[in-house]
This record gives sequence, structure tokens and C-alpha cells, in this order.
Amino acid sequence: MISSDQSPKVGLTHWMQQVLTQADSAAEGFESGAVHDLRTALRRCRSIADGAMVFDPDPAWKKMRRAGKQLFQSLGALRDTHVLTDWLGKLAPDGDQTAQSLSRYLQLQEQELRGVAARALQQFDRIRWNRWAAELPSHLGRIPLDSGLFGHLALERWHEASALHRRALRNRSNVAFHDLRIGIKRLRYTIENFLPALHEFWGADLKEVQDALGDVHDLDVLWATALRVNAFPDLTSRDAWRVRIQVCRQACLARYRHKMVGNSQWKSWRGALPKDEQLRDLGLQRLELWASFLDPNLRHACHVRRLSMQIFDGTSGALSPRQCETSRFVLQAAALLHDVGRAKTNKGHHKESARLIRKLRVPLGWSAEEIGLAALVARYHRGALPGATQKRFSAAPRPKQFVVQFLSGILRLACAFDTERNEQIRKLDVECTESVLKVWAQGYGAGSPMAEHLARARYLLEVAYNRPVFISPAEVTVA
Repeated sequence: MISSDQSPKVGLTHWMQQVLTQADSAAEGFESGAVHDLRTALRRCRSIADGAMVFDPDPAWKKMRRAGKQLFQSLGALRDTHVLTDWLGKLAPDGDQTAQSLSRYLQLQEQELRGVAARALQQFDRIRWNRWAAELPSHLGRIPLDSGLFGHLALERWHEASALHRRALRNRSNVAFHDLRIGIKRLRYTIENFLPALHEFWGADLKEVQDALGDVHDLDVLWATALRVNAFPDLTSRDAWRVRIQVCRQACLARYRHKMVGNSQWKSWRGALPKDEQLRDLGLQRLELWASFLDPNLRHACHVRRLSMQIFDGTSGALSPRQCETSRFVLQAAALLHDVGRAKTNKGHHKESARLIRKLRVPLGWSAEEIGLAALVARYHRGALPGATQKRFSAAPRPKQFVVQFLSGILRLACAFDTERNEQIRKLDVECTESVLKVWAQGYGAGSPMAEHLARARYLLEVAYNRPVFISPAEVTVA
């Protein structure tokens, strides 16, 4: 959600209202400018939804995006007739027969496609659109514009677009350059929608390279359309148009290459986005934000995370240094996400949590294996113990099984320390010897109702760590 001092011509509220306003304008005659403006507003709404869905699992985002896509696509062919007509005006010599033939075809297509667009507008559900416009903008208020989380998202878009750039330069196919245009467009809209400070400096360059590739795509469509409708009266005309289009196409690609090849914008853009060493932490913050939309008591999850880390840090030597670094992040993710399943059900919520985590899009800086591990650890924070009868656990290699048992044991115990969800246990001090793991808990009384619960919860950690866990009240220090 934008702040009051920002331009009103940005943000979801503005663009969702623009869809309705431009729909009314377009319906008056489906002129080129009105159709373009409506598609622009729809594209902005869909791109904001695309970014928001990374953080917010509310199904309304997907529904809004789908509704916008249906209307957007229904206008696409009509918009193509307008664009191709403009290109004919730029490229065709006076009295050219090919241009006349193509113009007649495009006029007939435009009349037919106006009917298609009119029916799509009639079917467009304005009531639902207005409901989404009232509800969804407030969801974005949890993430400040220009935040590191949006920078993390933009870096994902940068990686996607730069990979498409390398592919396009390698094989130079029409499809590759079209895909590159889409990738740069996604990066551009992410910057424009969520990182306005960067957009102030990058906006013009992003639009320039997107427009250059857009012109390449338009020329490819023009050539394909002319071939499909057999618009050329003879081979001489066909060859002349082929040369004309290729010369213009190469000029457009030269505009792109001038900006993006060699000492290019790619390096400049990358340098302003999050550093590689920040990605793991930003990915974890992204997971925490996602959990906040599902977990009814995220404060409990954050407290369990702190307790889990205190136990984990006190069990040095259980894992190799390499395992330790990865497992630390996995355990934090599992702790933050272990109750997200409560958004769907209370009974068996641990299984639902694991299912939701497995479906997550993997954040940049993380791996699919790490997210899968976090799902398994969250799965076993309560309920059945991991064992041979558990399909996903038993399918894992033995080293991974040990990590799951060990981390799940820590998470079970940490959850048990906050079983009343009141943060009664403020801090844990942990000491590990060859024969025992000792835990001193601030706020714990040996005769409290929590003791029985802890006695059950510590079992998995005792099995995995191969030593008993002794829990005692922390000594009170007198000032």
C-alpha cells in the first residue's frame, strides 16, 4: 500500500480503478489508444498480483490475476491489428499492393475482434473486481516499498531476464527474443511497482530496451501475418518487404545491443540489488512474511524460533560444519512455518503445514532440498515420530534422516517450552557433555504442568542426539 505522499498514479488501488475507467472508454469504440490504456492497466494489476503472490498466499490474488488475464488476452489480437496497421504506415511505399492487401485484411480482422472484445467486456465481473480493489491493497501494506524483500524479488526477476538475454544472444531466434522481452517486462514492472527509488533511475532504460524488443516482436508478427494471408502479389514484392522488415528489425536489435551488450546495464542493475551474502537472510524473511498471512499466532512461532536456536547452538558437534550452516537456516524456517497449517485445519495441522511448505516457490538463495527439509522438520514438530513407516522420511538417505530427526527433536522441545503460548520460558541455557544434554530454562518450575509435556517432547531429541536431556529451572541471579 502506498503512502500518502507518493504519486497517486502508482499502486494497486490506482490501477484497479483504471481498469474500470479504461474499460468504459474502450467500450465506446475500441479505438487504438483506449485498448492500449486498458491493457496497460490490466498488465499493471496482474504484475502487482504476481509480485504479491510470492509473499501472500491469499487465493484472491490468483483469482484477480486470472480475471485480468482473461480480459487482457481477449484484447490482444485486437491490439495487434492496431500495431500492425501503424507499422504498415511506417514501412509501406505509396501505392504498395502488399500494404493494401494487408490493410484490408487487418480492417476485416479489427471489425471481428471488436465483437470479441465487446463480449469479453460484458462478461467481465465488475462486482468481484471492485471487491478485490477494496480488499487487496491493504495486504501490501505489510511490506514497505523499496524494502529488501522487494529487492530480493527484483533480483529473482533480474536473474530470469539475464538468463533469457544470454539465450537470445546465443540462438537469436524470434521466440528467444520474445521471451527476453517478457523477462525484461517483468523486471521493469517489479521495479516500477515495488522499488520506486530505483525506478527513478532505471525506468527510462528499462522502457527503452523493452520497447526495442517490442518493436522486434511486432515486425516478426507483421512478417508472419503477411506470409499467412499471402499478401505478396509476386516474389519481387515479397523480397522487398523481407529486406525492409529485416533492416528495421536489425536497427531495433542494435538499439537493444547498444544498451545491454558489453559494458551493459546488466552489471549496473545487479550492483544496486541485494548482495549474494544477503540472500539467505532475505529468503528467511520472505518465509516469515508468508507465514504471517497464515499463522494465527506468529509471535509464538518467532518465540519457538528463538528457543530452537538456543538449543541448536548448545548442541555443537552433532553436525559437521557444512551441515551446521545449512541446518541452522532450515531449523529457523521450520520453526517459523510449523503452524501455517492452522490456516486450513487444527487437527493434523502439522501435516498441512508440511504440504504448504512443499508447495512454496523456493526463495533465491535457498534450494529446493532445503525447503523440503524444512517441510519434514515442521511435519514432525508433533504427532508421529519420523520412522520407517513414514513414506517421505524413509525415502530420504540416512544422513538426511539423521538431520530431520535431530532438527525435529529440537523443534519439538522448543514448542513444548511454549505449549501455553505465553512465552513463560524466556531463555534457555544449554550445556552439552559426552553423556548428557543439560537445559536450564528461565521461567520454568520443575513441578509445573509443563514438566510432563516436556518429558514426552524431549524423547525424539534424546534418540537423535544419543544422550538424555535434563531440564532444570535456571538459577536466579540476585543482584
